[in-house]
Amino acid sequence: MPAKQNMLPVIGVLSGALVWGLIWYPYRMLQDAGLSGAMATLISYLWAMVCGAFMLPRVWRERGDFGWWGVLLVLSAGWANLGYVLGMLHGEVMRVLLLFYLAPVWTILFSFWMLGERLNRYGYLILALSLCGALVMLWKPDLGLPFPQNISEWLGLSAGMGFALSNVTSRRATHLSVEAKSFSLWLGTAGLTLPFLMWQGGAAGQLLAISMQSWVVLAIIGGVICATSFAVQYGVTHLTANRAVVLFLFELVFASVSSYFLANEAMDVRDIIGAVLIVSASLLSGKLYSDKSLG
Repeated sequence: MPAKQNMLPVIGVLSGALVWGLIWYPYRMLQDAGLSGAMATLISYLWAMVCGAFMLPRVWRERGDFGWWGVLLVLSAGWANLGYVLGMLHGEVMRVLLLFYLAPVWTILFSFWMLGERLNRYGYLILALSLCGALVMLWKPDLGLPFPQNISEWLGLSAGMGFALSNVTSRRATHLSVEAKSFSLWLGTAGLTLPFLMWQGGAAGQLLAISMQSWVVLAIIGGVICATSFAVQYGVTHLTANRAVVLFLFELVFASVSSYFLANEAMDVRDIIGAVLIVSASLLSGKLYSDKSLG
């Protein structure tokens, strides 16, 4: 693959890391305005579907080809997004993040079982480097070992599993177009969020209380999610699953920098060291797959 084409999947995945490293801020603004994370998630992903309506003709033509891989993509991607938001809003942020970013471990297992990807001698070192970066940035020794201790932490752990599974499934479902995969992500997130809101109750009151300013923010979020999802699905389709998940760890770097400038949360030495480890692992991630892998 020419160098320029080879960079496009990397840029696609990094765009997803950038958006999710920044998206906490508008969601936090919406929560401060009285809009729950679940409702904001539902509306923003429904709007992403509206923005991506131009994809519907192709998605409709492929409806008969979805099969079990398509269903698995819808469910895993939907849970990854919903579980992440719920865990972050109702649990200890650092604990939930740490458990979510164990995703590279699950990706190794899923990609081996479902894709036959086998890491070479550099692969385990690079993944260890990226996980060390995440641990350095997120783990607080006073909070104990990173084992789930409540429902929010189980949400974070399971969302990370869903994230890893959705990336591997997206690469496995070679019969589906990027458009169909992107639409599956939005459909899965909205589809899983709706029954949760119905169970939670008070959805009608929340809708009526949304201000015009909040609607504008939701529309922008939905449009950005639409564009980013397309770029990410292109990226994970053309990269090995293990390489993609290492690049996704850039989200931690973007989140640290954005929290410093937008929320006045200072970056300490641990943040800088962790960021350097993640960036180093990402730069080396092209060596992740062996000659026997599918990459």
